[in-house]
Amino acid sequence: MLVGYARVSTADQDLALQLDALETAGCERVFEERASGARSDRPVLAEAMDYVREGDVLVVWRLDRFGRSLKDLIANVEALRERGVGFRSLAEAVDTTTAGGQLVFHIFGALAEFERELIRERTMAGLAAARARGRKGGRPPKMTRAKVRQAAVLLADKDADVGAVCETLGVSKSTLYTYVGPDGTVRRMPDK
Repeated sequence: MLVGYARVSTADQDLALQLDALETAGCERVFEERASGARSDRPVLAEAMDYVREGDVLVVWRLDRFGRSLKDLIANVEALRERGVGFRSLAEAVDTTTAGGQLVFHIFGALAEFERELIRERTMAGLAAARARGRKGGRPPKMTRAKVRQAAVLLADKDADVGAVCETLGVSKSTLYTYVGPDGTVRRMPDK
């Protein structure tokens, strides 16, 4: 029996492409999961691995849907092989029920890990280049210099309502108090 496993990383991604491919391949049962590939606890994958029996073939759309890394991919396929279960990846045309498929599986697994490592290296190089040009990543601060000055003036009034000041500036109390004390003294000034 062909058993399918489909996974997307986030709730907004769509499984339709994978489900269509698995149905076309003839999968009688398909397990669907929404979980990051980086997570080690993928309960639906564990359920699919437990479900398959000797003589079955576990089918995925692509290798990266099945394993977090080359080591994980090989360990999962080896666990299936020990139980007499085959593995097939549709996009890479890998079928471990054949000797040639086992060879191709190992080659594609190594290439997939190589590609992920290149992407990671390019990302890190891009971030370093941006930092060298003075750009910082991350979220912009909620408090600007103008907001800090406005908060200091508003809080200097002893009758000021802190909740109203926060609402006016669009910040929480903890954010407000990080920059301005309850008496209106400036504690910290943002970069911009």
